[in-house]
Amino acid sequence: MKTNLSSQITLNRVSPRYYRPENAFERSVLTRLEKIPTDIYESPEEGANQVALDIAQIIRDKQKAGRFCVLALAGGNSPRNVYSALIRMHREEGLSFRNVIVFNLYEYYPLSENAVSSNLNSLKEMLLNHVDIDPQNIFSPSGSIAKDTIFEYCRLYEQRIESFGGIDVAVLGIGRVGNIGFNEPGSRLNSTTRLILLDNASRNEASKMFGNIENTPISSITMGVSTILAAKKVYLMAWGEEKAQMIKECVEGNITDTIPASYLQTHNNAHIAIDLSAAANLTRIQRPWLVTSCEWNDKLIRSAIVWLCQLTGKPILKLTNKDYNENGLSELLALYGSAYNVNIKIFNDLQHTITGWPGGKPNADDTYRPERANPYPKRVIVFSPHPDDDVISMGGTIRRLVEQKHDVHVAYETSGNIAVGDEEVIRFLHFINGFNQLFNNSEDQVINEKYAEIRKYLREKQDGDMDTRDILTIKGLIRRGEARTACTYNNIPLDHCHFLDLPFYETGKIQKNPISEADVEIVRNLLREVKPHQIFVAGDLADPHGTHRVCTDAVFAAIDLEKEEDAEWLKDCRIWMYRGAWAEWEIENIEMAVPISPEELRAKRNSILKHQSQMESAPFLGNDERLFWQRSEDRNRATANLYNKLGLASYEAMEAFVEYIPL
Repeated sequence: MKTNLSSQITLNRVSPRYYRPENAFERSVLTRLEKIPTDIYESPEEGANQVALDIAQIIRDKQKAGRFCVLALAGGNSPRNVYSALIRMHREEGLSFRNVIVFNLYEYYPLSENAVSSNLNSLKEMLLNHVDIDPQNIFSPSGSIAKDTIFEYCRLYEQRIESFGGIDVAVLGIGRVGNIGFNEPGSRLNSTTRLILLDNASRNEASKMFGNIENTPISSITMGVSTILAAKKVYLMAWGEEKAQMIKECVEGNITDTIPASYLQTHNNAHIAIDLSAAANLTRIQRPWLVTSCEWNDKLIRSAIVWLCQLTGKPILKLTNKDYNENGLSELLALYGSAYNVNIKIFNDLQHTITGWPGGKPNADDTYRPERANPYPKRVIVFSPHPDDDVISMGGTIRRLVEQKHDVHVAYETSGNIAVGDEEVIRFLHFINGFNQLFNNSEDQVINEKYAEIRKYLREKQDGDMDTRDILTIKGLIRRGEARTACTYNNIPLDHCHFLDLPFYETGKIQKNPISEADVEIVRNLLREVKPHQIFVAGDLADPHGTHRVCTDAVFAAIDLEKEEDAEWLKDCRIWMYRGAWAEWEIENIEMAVPISPEELRAKRNSILKHQSQMESAPFLGNDERLFWQRSEDRNRATANLYNKLGLASYEAMEAFVEYIPL
């Protein structure tokens, strides 16, 4: 069973020539805008394995020399695969950690001594508890020391690093604000280990470990920039498209304290390891025509023309030969003969992505339409990772499909129970207890006992305490009710609302279980039952460990198994990927764009508002102050505006989709 098919999605078939140059000369040409040696891999696993091999070799070389190997290790998701590879080498290849000294790169502050959410605990779970390292060789800042002793404590931490001969290898990720460790924007090049106040974006990122932003510490004790740069070798890793912009600024931008990771440009042995998604904004991947001759395909041409339009401020049909020649695109003129020929081609390509019939227009010529005319009506399944992603991401398209008489099913893949605040539980408890009092004279003892029990638990609940199974069940019921209300509003029958409650999600914690056969089988049973002609899935691939991606992997794994068995229904099925509230598909990748009228956009907003628990009080709103309906509308309007600026029709808003073709 293939459970990582989403990692193999390559929207733009990037030529290996751009990221695996054959010789040093080609590499120097392609990377001339890059200021740190950067290796691009096709997958996070491939990149992590290579970094792990390098680290393992350094450990072995130090062992042969009878010396310690000093590692500075970061927590978070970026190094997770590296640590997994090192554990495998320990178990299968006899890699010993007896000579390894580990310094924890940072620790949250304030934090109780035995806090389960500490970065040290995270390192232990990911690596240290699984290898033969001597516990006395593990050093970490403490989150519980007295404030008035911090300065001296940090000085002694630096001294201890020096006593072992300094750091041999520093293993880093890059934060959302360009931080390394918790060296936030504004950190100086000469900064050492110190207490630092966390940026809001960093706290939001860290809140995944602590349950919500309120429980997340406001500070951290972190190794400083100069401490990290004193390491003999530095590896910085980034996986997924959400890191793409920061990687570009770190690797190709100027050295600046606003992007502390850019300080690595000053290190003579720093290495960047990234996957193709994280490399997406590097010039050799995103704009290869600026550094080399290109292997042109339709998507690359579309990308180049959209970029040229944005650069010149012109719509497509007004671009001239001069515009092409002056901006590195003369190759296209040689291929097509003139700007006019290229312009017409791309204009028509984009025009053909626009359709008001997302399920296909019956009895119409579908030669240039994204979807087939037949069969009509279509059986449709919209897979929604949480009970609101359907309407946030494609609420306008759902209403259009229903109005056009297609048979629409919505499958909510997880309960979404951890994303409900305790106050929502209390509100519903008050309601059901009041109902019992008013209509049953408080005689229902189950309600009486559960009301008292849960109220007591929530009153005494401490930071970091997990919800009981009963509380999680109530939170799941709240989200089910909201989803049913939204479906009813969109005229979807309640027997077409499917709550899959995939087991991988039901840990009660931020950290979920790996995807399993049980998850895939639940999805597969629904596919076999409905036999859809259209499937819509979340295409939010930025976070390799995010719930959306895991849910999509479950769907793709189920489809793959059906494909292996030559399922008849799959031969007449198309699969479309949508994006969530934060980001839209790049226009060069959009294959279906569904216009939304002002009235439809308002109806979409109303659908989102049915999910009341996900408004202002939701635990995981992220670092965007806009509510979900606001983010969604802004994204949809921006897509429509981009099409308009390129010279196409002007719409109120648009929802965009990319087709997934099973591998």
